[in-house]
Order: sequence, then structure tokens, then C-alpha cells
Amino acid sequence: MKQAKIFSVVVMLAVLCYGAVGFYFLPRATFEGELTRMALLPETLFGWTKAQPTVDMQWMAQATIREADVLVIGDSFSDGRIWQTRLTQQGYKVRTETWDSMRGICADFMPWLRSQGFHGRFIVLESIERNLVNDLGKSVACDKMQYHPNARTDAPRHPPATSFDVHGGNYAGKLSTGFRTLLHSVDYERRSRSEDFSTWTLPNDVTMARIKNGCDLFSHASCNDALFLSYDLPGEIDPSALDNIALLNARMEGVTPIWMFVPNKSTVYRYTDKQFWNIAEQRYGAPNLMRMMQRALDDNTVDLFPANGTHVSTTGYLLMGDEMLQALRKAESSQKPR
Repeated sequence: MKQAKIFSVVVMLAVLCYGAVGFYFLPRATFEGELTRMALLPETLFGWTKAQPTVDMQWMAQATIREADVLVIGDSFSDGRIWQTRLTQQGYKVRTETWDSMRGICADFMPWLRSQGFHGRFIVLESIERNLVNDLGKSVACDKMQYHPNARTDAPRHPPATSFDVHGGNYAGKLSTGFRTLLHSVDYERRSRSEDFSTWTLPNDVTMARIKNGCDLFSHASCNDALFLSYDLPGEIDPSALDNIALLNARMEGVTPIWMFVPNKSTVYRYTDKQFWNIAEQRYGAPNLMRMMQRALDDNTVDLFPANGTHVSTTGYLLMGDEMLQALRKAESSQKPR
């Protein structure tokens, strides 16, 4: 009986200790970025700290399909309507649709698009690198448009935050999450002190990598290291994508398609030798976002991609917008009679 009581007390103390430690470190498990949340690493180590530019909400307005000069079809890199502000500030009326709604550039795309009331001359087709082979392949295989309307398409967008408090945690999560975040932090501190530390594979498809001159490129506390998606591949993009661009361009008679291929974060910082963007530029005049991003890093642009997330920062979006504005103006000038 005495041993049973002692055992019960020990168990209770262990549970209380676990709860106290978990509760104490729970604020560390308040995540701003996708990658810190997936890897269970605190924003105090990997959250960006340099203020980002302000975006005026008035330039994020959505045009109707009938009034649009430019139709953008893209993924989450376009859905926030941030890079598009560079176009709208110059007077272009832009409508943004997602691939989830459009599903593809099917064989009957132009008749369908005209039936919706689109009279613009330009279509921007955006895709992140990791999805572009699949996006292009699905479009080529598609015969008939099946548009899926989404109420969010025309909902207002709000400007991204210009800053956030990396220490501003709360106690709304699970105790186990705070405790696991603590263990990952301790493990990281141990690993990162090693002279030969280069990469670390974390849970939920996250990889940490040491970046050359990282503290010139990132503002987070552990600026020598950044987080990436593990499934972003180091190899060259399947060349079938380039042939599929030609097939889809042939479907868009009467408009000018401008292809916008966003490099993976891993490609920009780790796998910099890929040639897809150079070839797409040579063959189709596609804006070379890879070259633009490499130049930005050469100029020590801080947090082009924040360490804690998979998307570019506001700075990165605006640089993308500058590139697309230049491409749009170039396309316009080529259409003017000489």
C-alpha cells in the first residue's frame, strides 16, 4: 500500500513537472511562419525582425472579368494580390484567379474566357516551381473548362504585416507543442555548434540548412541557418514543361500570355545552377525571376524569403511586381504599330 502511494505521488509530480515545463515554454510555440510551425522551432530563433514595406490596400482591389486589362491565374504567390500592386499603381486593371478555380488552360479556354466577358489583352500565368510541371501537364491534358467559383476570389485582401514581435507568444496551444518546441530548440543549439553542421532534417518535410553569408541575407536571430521544404528538389526541372508552354500558348490566340515561374526558396538559396528560367526566357520571353532573385541576393537583400516561411516577403513580392510590370510594358510595346 505504501509503495502504491509513493508511486502515485511520483506519477503526479512527473505530470505536474511536465505540465509546468510545457506551460512555461508554450509561448515559444506561437508560430508566424509555416516552416517554424511545421518544424516546431520558435520564432525567437527564426522569425524575421527587419520591417517590411507598407502596401496600400487601395492598390489591392480586384477588377471584374469584364473590366480587366490583365487576367492573372496563379497560386498562393498571386492570391494575396501583393505583386499586382505594381501593376495597379500604373493604371492597369487586374483580375486574379487561382488554379483551384480555373483548373487549367483547357482546349476551349479562349472561347470560354470571351464568353465570361474578358476583353483584355494580357494573361499572366503564375506557378511556383514545385508545381509547374504538374500545372502545365494538367492544362495540356484538359479539353473542357470547368470553372469552380470561390467566394474568396472577390473578397478584399489586406496588406501584409510590416513587422511582428518574435517574443509575442500566447498560451492558446497544446502543452505538448510547447514541450516539443523546447526539445527541438535544445537539439538545434547542440547541432548548430558543430563546425561541420550543414543540414538537419526535421519533422513534417522541413530541412534546415546553413547559408553562406546568412547574416547578410536574413534578419532572424539564428541568421546563419534557414528553413526549407525538404521535398524541393535540387535537380533540373523536367524539360517537358518547356514543350508544354508552347502547346498552351497556341491555345491563347488573341491574347498575350506572360509566364511567371517563381523559383522555390531552396532553388534561390541552395540550388542555384538550374537553367530552366534562362531557357524559358530565351524561348518564350518569360520573365527571369530566378535571375532577378539572384541579383537581389548579390545586393544583400534581407529576407527575400523569410527564414520561417515558404513564400517571399513583401520586399520579394514587390520585386516580382517590378519584373512583371517590365514584362507587361515590353509586351505592350511589341504590339504597337511601327
